[in-house]
Amino acid sequence: MVEIQRIGVVGAGQMGNGIAHVCALSGYDVRLNDISADALEEALETIRTNLDRQVSKELISADEVEPALARIQTGTDIGKFSDIDLVIEAATENRDLKEKIFRGLCEVIPEHAFLATNTSSISVTRLASVTDRPGRFIGMHFMNPVPLMKLVEIIRGLATEQETYEMATRLAGRLGKTTTNAEDYPAFIVNRVLVPMINEAVYALYEGVGTVESIDTAMRLGANHPMGPLTLADFIGLDTCLSIMQVLHDGLADTKYRPCPLLVKYVEAGWVGRKVGRGFYDYSGEAPVPTR
Repeated sequence: MVEIQRIGVVGAGQMGNGIAHVCALSGYDVRLNDISADALEEALETIRTNLDRQVSKELISADEVEPALARIQTGTDIGKFSDIDLVIEAATENRDLKEKIFRGLCEVIPEHAFLATNTSSISVTRLASVTDRPGRFIGMHFMNPVPLMKLVEIIRGLATEQETYEMATRLAGRLGKTTTNAEDYPAFIVNRVLVPMINEAVYALYEGVGTVESIDTAMRLGANHPMGPLTLADFIGLDTCLSIMQVLHDGLADTKYRPCPLLVKYVEAGWVGRKVGRGFYDYSGEAPVPTR
């Protein structure tokens, strides 16, 4: 059994910097990779901010912050992964991009290394098939925000070996996460249930059933959800929500998964949520203001 000591993370966005954060805090040496040096710098700032926030909430001690940050190395050269034990891919939810990343990784990582994808909807079996080690490939779907959310969905591909599965569950446990096993079907468990609900909320807005605020208020106070579905969509990213709905629609061939035309329109406009300052809400002022 390979002992995991060095973890590579590909993608320094919301999910990637969160995965790097929890891995470093748990004592692993982390190599965080992205094609953008600016994204890497921003990721480190985000990780420091989130570590400080954990200190202020007494979730970790202040003396854990600097050692965790010191365990994270950043870079744009995937060649730095030549001695890595595990790579977790956390790039944009796009199958072609992920396949390209995995093909490149297989040219540089050692023979013993495992590969994991943080995909929220794409077939793990399909992604594994483009690598030279489908048996050492697995899905590890972390929830956002990674430092706070306790769940990791574990998804075996058709060829995933038992050793790989045991590695992933042990790692998740060391990171303080609870695991749930999901079969390799479109969107797995969480997003199979969650994102169609969000899509239905967008339909309710599209058809004039309610306003942005009334739909969110209704679900917060009527269903006891911590945030409304349109606020949640902005937090996840409308582009990610659309990608997941497209995977569900294509993979299951059921019209109930048809993406709402209004969701498509917002993504085409570039209004994809909090990460760009505008989605179903405008975040440019002191308080979010509905855009519709």
